Amino acid sequence: MKKKIVYVDMDGVLCDFAGAYTTAQAANPGIQYPQSQYGFFRNLKPLAGALAAMASLRSNPELDVYILTAPSIPNPLCYSEKREWVETHLGMDMVRRLIISPNKGLNKGDFLIDDHKEGRGQDEFEGRLIHFGSAQFPGWGEVLRVFG
Repeated sequence: MKKKIVYVDMDGVLCDFAGAYTTAQAANPGIQYPQSQYGFFRNLKPLAGALAAMASLRSNPELDVYILTAPSIPNPLCYSEKREWVETHLGMDMVRRLIISPNKGLNKGDFLIDDHKEGRGQDEFEGRLIHFGSAQFPGWGEVLRVFG
């Protein structure tokens, strides 16, 4: 049996990018790109239910799970900080499954769980886009129902 490939976005799906962005912007209103500050990505908080959902997806023998995240171009540190976040919260096995790409549509797979429908190649992804945070998939409970 061939496993289904599932890609999971980080920012806004696994971790609270929006909350950290708002906090950083309020603390430093003069900074154009709050996400460009040292430690921004490493210190993101996991979204409610995200880590348990990843454990559930990873334990499903029918799925091959990866993290597919786009880089923050204004912050070259985001590449290493995202990797550190994954190691801290999900372990080395998921570090080996971390893909950082500005165009998610280049990856082949069956599912992409993302909080955006376009902007980073999501609209070109050939599999099924699960729009996290939408009316159909407002949280992890609804997303996990797709996978049984």
